[in-house]
Amino acid sequence: MPPSRTSFVCLPCRASYKQPHPARTRDGEADGRVCPRCAGALIHAGAAFAAPPHRDTGGWRVLSVLLHAGVRFHRNCCGGPGYRPRTLREVRERMAYAERTGEPIARALVRPELP
Repeated sequence: MPPSRTSFVCLPCRASYKQPHPARTRDGEADGRVCPRCAGALIHAGAAFAAPPHRDTGGWRVLSVLLHAGVRFHRNCCGGPGYRPRTLREVRERMAYAERTGEPIARALVRPELP
């Protein structure tokens, strides 16, 4: 059986690559992956990641906010990664909520509904 694959993303190139899961080194760090186009660092997005179309600049901006906040797209026991905002308006609402309440940004971004 072949090894499972997961998604890695290059935000400047707006590209996604399926590669084998990252190996851990002795110090606990994941191995560094580089983009084949720009030689920049790839970000591990997770196995349940679906990239937005290359022309969708808003979708890539949302993805950039999510990945820089530490939100990933890993499968859970029931299938998908759960709720993730898809529009900049949803991101702005959740960021304002996080600032207003003091909730961590990563947790506010994956909240399906705001109180």
